Amino acid sequence: MTVNTEPAPAETDRPHGLYRRVLANASILLGGKAATAVLGLATTALAARALGLREFGVLTLIYAFANAVSDIVEFQSWQVVLHYGTRPLQEGRLSVFQRVLNFSLMLDGIGAIAGLCVGTAGVLLFGVQLGWPADVTPLALLYTTSVVWMVAATATGVLRLVDRFDLIAIQDNAQAAVRLIGAVMAYFAGGGLIAFLVVWYVASMLSFACRVYFAWRELNRRKYLDGFQWSARGTTRELPGIWRFCLTTNFTGTLQLAFTHIGTLSSGWFLGPSAAALYRIARQVATAIVKPTRLVMPALYPELARLWALRNTKALYHLVMQVALSGGALATLLLLVAAFGGRWALRVALGEDFAGAAPVMTWLVGSAAIGIWALPLEPFLISTGRATTAFVTRAFVTVLYLPALFLGLKHFGLLGAGYATVAAMVLLFFIQLAAVLRIFGLSRREQP
Repeated sequence: MTVNTEPAPAETDRPHGLYRRVLANASILLGGKAATAVLGLATTALAARALGLREFGVLTLIYAFANAVSDIVEFQSWQVVLHYGTRPLQEGRLSVFQRVLNFSLMLDGIGAIAGLCVGTAGVLLFGVQLGWPADVTPLALLYTTSVVWMVAATATGVLRLVDRFDLIAIQDNAQAAVRLIGAVMAYFAGGGLIAFLVVWYVASMLSFACRVYFAWRELNRRKYLDGFQWSARGTTRELPGIWRFCLTTNFTGTLQLAFTHIGTLSSGWFLGPSAAALYRIARQVATAIVKPTRLVMPALYPELARLWALRNTKALYHLVMQVALSGGALATLLLLVAAFGGRWALRVALGEDFAGAAPVMTWLVGSAAIGIWALPLEPFLISTGRATTAFVTRAFVTVLYLPALFLGLKHFGLLGAGYATVAAMVLLFFIQLAAVLRIFGLSRREQP
């Protein structure tokens, strides 16, 4: 059987055509994520008003801890599917692609088991220090088992590989809708912390089932599973460097925790649950504001992988520039909106107690805007086989960022977290930019 997913030559050679395809896939995700963001903010508002500042902070800490564990143990196997599965499908080597699936599924299984172990140990050893009361520890232990439902990276990679971003959007919306419906029921029933934890847990489980089903259906429909047999033996044959690639991308993904869940957990550790609640609100609003531009990244990876496989460096250069300029301009505009309207929006949506998140929210939106300007740089490094470079640069910045975050929280409160995050993102941007410019320079000299 011959499988050919290679794009038409004309489409591959035209930078504007590639950019339009990236935007088309991103727009599908945008439609879904816009709805997801609205549903998510509504859910947060209900939980915040039902629980109050301190108890909402406890909910936030437990949720952030479980997600942090998931991010630590997950092997970013979706990148393995894209990086090692694209060319075999282009060349009709279905058996090699199936070995990539085998390997990726094995990584997901290892991640799920490791997540249970790491999560249980973390709750028992550090739970109280993170800010939640000792009597909440049993609830935290139960909720941490949700890491099993967060490890579905292979399914994500498959859907991105076959350009079914619409199904990812449907799945995201379904998860957000389940949370909102559950939050409405808990709110009007007078439910407390346990009720909202149950809602969050069920939503994660249904999201996992939905994404896995969609991926299986697409693989089966395209007959990519014909003759497929599960086996952990011989999966890395004809896949040179796959272990190094997956470990490096996993470490890189883990380092990204420093700019997401670690901020929430550190706020709880140094300042208590109420501060963690304010940081979480600020982070969620900041993420929602810049989400439209960041959605380009999932659509960008497959295109970069295809172009690198074809060694079309000219189209690569144009695509990276177009994404950076268009995304950065929009992110800067959204930063101005957050700076002038953030406090009012928080007061209206969540109440006066949560308006205190506005100052740190502005700084976090600023850091996210800088990240949007740098949006295509790390995907470029990974897609062109420089995953080690991406890891080293992020590791270097993280080593500097974490002590700056802790010192900032200690001496400046929540604003210190904003200062440290902006400084780290500026440094990361310039280091990654230098690496990308060097690669482009080398590739031009190698061309005849």
